[in-house]
Amino acid sequence: MAWTLTRRVWLLLIGAALAIAGLLYVGGRRPPAQVTVVRAVRTDLDSSITSNGTVEPVAPFSLRAKYDGFVDQVLATEGQAVKAGQLLVVMNSTDVQAQLDQTRAQLASEQEDLRAAKAGGRSDQTARLADDLRTAEAQRTLLQQKQDALVKLASQDAATREEVESNAAELERAAAQTDQAQKAKQEFEHQNMLDRDRLALLVDRSQAEIANLQEKVNSARVTAPVNGTLYSLPIHARDFVHEGDLLANVADLTKVRVRAYIDEPELGELRPNQKVDVTWDALPDRVWMGSTELIPRQVVARGARSVGEVLCSVSNEKMELIPNTTVDVRVRLDERSNVLVIPRGAVQIVGSHRYVYLIQKNHVRRQEITVGLANDTHLEVLSGVQEGDAVALLGGTPLQEGARVRVENPQ
Repeated sequence: MAWTLTRRVWLLLIGAALAIAGLLYVGGRRPPAQVTVVRAVRTDLDSSITSNGTVEPVAPFSLRAKYDGFVDQVLATEGQAVKAGQLLVVMNSTDVQAQLDQTRAQLASEQEDLRAAKAGGRSDQTARLADDLRTAEAQRTLLQQKQDALVKLASQDAATREEVESNAAELERAAAQTDQAQKAKQEFEHQNMLDRDRLALLVDRSQAEIANLQEKVNSARVTAPVNGTLYSLPIHARDFVHEGDLLANVADLTKVRVRAYIDEPELGELRPNQKVDVTWDALPDRVWMGSTELIPRQVVARGARSVGEVLCSVSNEKMELIPNTTVDVRVRLDERSNVLVIPRGAVQIVGSHRYVYLIQKNHVRRQEITVGLANDTHLEVLSGVQEGDAVALLGGTPLQEGARVRVENPQ
């Protein structure tokens, strides 16, 4: 009885062991991992930077008010093609013209005074002072001669001492009058010289003011400076504008430039004369071609971004691009023809090394590669892969060297 029980236990143990072995065998034969593969092919590849930008005229002319005043007439419409010299706006110049007339009259008076000052002063004043001096000098000379005679006569007892002293007193007064007349003439001449300098400054100031006012009067008739497009006209008739306010913007819009905002990490790849593609959401089927011109020398904050502002010249022969619109910009950094490429999604990066997983007879082989030009989706392969090789796209299933895989929907 005991032997029979022991035999049954051993049979149960052996059966359990066989069942476990079967399960392990079946589990070890689970289906291989499924992978999607792509072929390494030859094609043209370009590397680029994409960003946004703003359209600007190349040589805009901003026409601004030269004085405070009302707009009398607006003779053009925004978006209109204009010719050089074409009248666009007329401003009211009544007040400025009145100031100009008044300043011209003031200048005429100042010029007359300056001419008199340069001639030595007003003729009547000059003549009076000269006459006073001559009269005083003549009187002094006469009294001096009389004094000399009286002194001689007195020495001969032919004249009294009182006569000599009386004449001497008159001579002293005559000498004082002569000195006074001489000083008056000198002061007049000195003052005339100061007046001449002052009047010359006043004439210069009035002439400058007249030139300024004349420019303002002339600016009342606002004309187009060049052939082009009137792309901005923010005013209307009877508007009041201040000096410096914008009246109109005119430019040749057949050539514009785009100010592209390139993020700081990508600035090192920019060079002059790189090709540029410009697109605009308002005309989604159009692409405008251009090239980079000025590479930024500083980084500026634009919202949450740190960007360099790259100026790009763009052909706009049909004048479809409008100033101040926001566009998309693609800067082509490099272009190569007939190069071997694979998708970025097939490349594993480990430190400075690049690897792919080649699929050969449904087995995995890990292969290191060297790469060249790259864009957002593809890499140029310089070594490690041949044209036509099947390369696994990396996904959620880890791949190991030598592992068996199942290829479905190969590309």
